[in-house]
Amino acid sequence: MFRTKIENLFSHQGFKKYFKNTSWLMAEKVFRMLVGLFVGIWVARYLGPEQFGLLSYAQSFVGLFLAFSTLGLDGIVVRELVKNDVLRDKIIGSAFWLKLSGSAMLMLVLFFAIQFTSNDTFLNSLIFIIASAAIFQSFNVIDFFFQSKVLGRYVAYANVISLFVSSVVKIFLILYEAPLIAFAWVVLFDSAILALGFIYFYSNHAALLKWTFDKAVAKDLLKDSWPLLLSSLVLMIQARIDQVMLKEMVGSTEVGFYSVALKIIEAFAFVPMVLKQSLYPSIVSVKSTSKQLYDNRLLNYYRLNFMMFLLMAVPIFFGAHQIILVLFGQEYESAGLLLSLMAIRLLFTNMGLAKGAYLITENLQMYSLLTMILGTITNVVLNYQLIPSYEAKGAIIATILSFFVTVFLVDVFYKKMHQNLRLMLKGIFTFYQLKLRS
Repeated sequence: MFRTKIENLFSHQGFKKYFKNTSWLMAEKVFRMLVGLFVGIWVARYLGPEQFGLLSYAQSFVGLFLAFSTLGLDGIVVRELVKNDVLRDKIIGSAFWLKLSGSAMLMLVLFFAIQFTSNDTFLNSLIFIIASAAIFQSFNVIDFFFQSKVLGRYVAYANVISLFVSSVVKIFLILYEAPLIAFAWVVLFDSAILALGFIYFYSNHAALLKWTFDKAVAKDLLKDSWPLLLSSLVLMIQARIDQVMLKEMVGSTEVGFYSVALKIIEAFAFVPMVLKQSLYPSIVSVKSTSKQLYDNRLLNYYRLNFMMFLLMAVPIFFGAHQIILVLFGQEYESAGLLLSLMAIRLLFTNMGLAKGAYLITENLQMYSLLTMILGTITNVVLNYQLIPSYEAKGAIIATILSFFVTVFLVDVFYKKMHQNLRLMLKGIFTFYQLKLRS
């Protein structure tokens, strides 16, 4: 009987379509994780905690304001492409020019932000080189097109090519003992190669030159996306402020320890992102046709995310110290305990991204913004309290508590979120009842 269910599941056309798409994306992300970890570890060992901390600080500082270049358009564009394929060129074209304008805004914001730091000229150079990658990231609108068509293999192809080229360049820089600033230039180079890959694969499906900027379409996109822009901005502050505050309050070496632990955790962050990219269209498609099917798909989506959390977090939590020693060496031993603590953070990463799909589908961007603001305030306040005494450990604890506020606690006080909160909690406690065919 069980065998029959499995055979029926794999013969189901809808399941086959989304499973195939997820498989492509998952394979690419696993490859990225393995190669990225290998090269990233080599870079961290080569640079050492202090210089690696400076590079990580520069990336985190840019990350604080990166939402200005994305304008919160990502999920909105995918949703609109699923609903209005006829307007494809106008939607993609308008989103592209909006994101390009956002990149210019990012540079302006960074110029003013660095005035309030203790950065020297060299560190500011790292920041602006890394931030320039946002210009090429405007071509990520092509990724949204492939997401809407459930054609993940083309996104995978482009990412693998980009990863391979940038990895070869990084290895070359290490072997020839390049200075720190060269690794900042690789971030920009990587973004440019990925953009070229997207353009190539998109040209096999549609004409890039047909993209047009439509004022009305752009206005509609911004109307829905601006709360997500603010939410993304606040979320990135919540996620990256730790490293910025650590550098200002403790020093770049502590940032280096924190960053290697975070690098391992972020290597697994692709799992909920792939699930969202692959399954979000299936959730949106049934919202207006069947509430029961909509709720079932959300429930199983949460179950799947929690199951992935367990599979990733438990081994990391118990093996963190040995993982750090084997991968990064004795010089980074202090990051072992940090990695154990960060494994807990994966719960909120997985469930938070899953909840984000629900918020976009229900058009609850303003509520999303409110939760992000409360979480960020919590994080900053706790950082000020905990970092002086506990350094990087305090920063991680502050982040975990702030994510708890954002993902779960705030929903208790908002009636419209009670049903989804119940689905999330049910998904956690009944993850073993996962049903992929609903």
